[in-house]
Amino acid sequence: MCYSAQVVASYERFVREFGAILDIHEFVQLFVRKRADGGWARLPKGMRDAFRRPQGEAGFELAKLVAEGDRELEAALEAELAAQEQRHAKAESVLASPKPTKKAVEDKRIASNKIKAARRNLDDLRRQSPDPKDSRIYPGSFAPVMIRDPKALARTVVPMRYQCRLPGWTEAIERKYPGTYNARRDKLEETWFQLFGHQHGIMIVSKFYENVDRGGENVVLEFTPDPPQDMLIACLWSKTRNKDGADLWSFAAITDEPPAEVIAAGHDRCIIPIKPENLDAWLNPNPGDLAACYAILDDRPRPYYAHRVDKAA
Repeated sequence: MCYSAQVVASYERFVREFGAILDIHEFVQLFVRKRADGGWARLPKGMRDAFRRPQGEAGFELAKLVAEGDRELEAALEAELAAQEQRHAKAESVLASPKPTKKAVEDKRIASNKIKAARRNLDDLRRQSPDPKDSRIYPGSFAPVMIRDPKALARTVVPMRYQCRLPGWTEAIERKYPGTYNARRDKLEETWFQLFGHQHGIMIVSKFYENVDRGGENVVLEFTPDPPQDMLIACLWSKTRNKDGADLWSFAAITDEPPAEVIAAGHDRCIIPIKPENLDAWLNPNPGDLAACYAILDDRPRPYYAHRVDKAA
């Protein structure tokens, strides 16, 4: 399964290279909701930073939302840091007393970890220079996905959650099936029949990450195509409604049996890149010709995936 991926979040590139239209309305709606529901950190820094230079009236609205959302996140992280530093100091005081407790030992350990995390997150938030990790996504976070808008009949970029909520599912049902950020190729006509052949998308990825067991220990491996390249990853998407009435756009990356080098590294699945010349055919599928959809998945680029241990994990 594709546990994590580094995506392309340059919207100018979507427009320049693919002639895509940005659905600004959906970005605004998403940013407003994430500020309101405390999920601002689910929006990758690369996605937020892409809108700091406003273009047009809607662009100014997005830039304002990004600035305000980041200020609120910074204040929340500073409050968390202060609270954990106080907790750490209290635990140290108890441990230095004549009656140290196990609770104080545990409080100090937890506070230490949370202090490191808060400081790291604050440093990332305040950093001005871009870093590849700014565009790394995980299940539950958001990424730009290119689809063919059935109304505009054009390639369109929409922000979607990386974990697909299937049509007809409620939030309660979704919680029972947390693995729907990937869609197995051999289940496309079963679990994914409502989307396969109907609602296809593309996520642009430069590398991906997988959990691998190494002697009973979980290790995260980074896989990079050789030669380095951005890959058009085949996805399925869905648009559903939350219980509050808000739209939720969500997607899954299609996975298949991996090439030999990924198997040798210890993993049994791999995302599927498609060729640029197949882009329009993939985005505009014929539900009555699933064989053509499978043919696009089979006619894939086959780079060699070099791997290394992800030191940031």
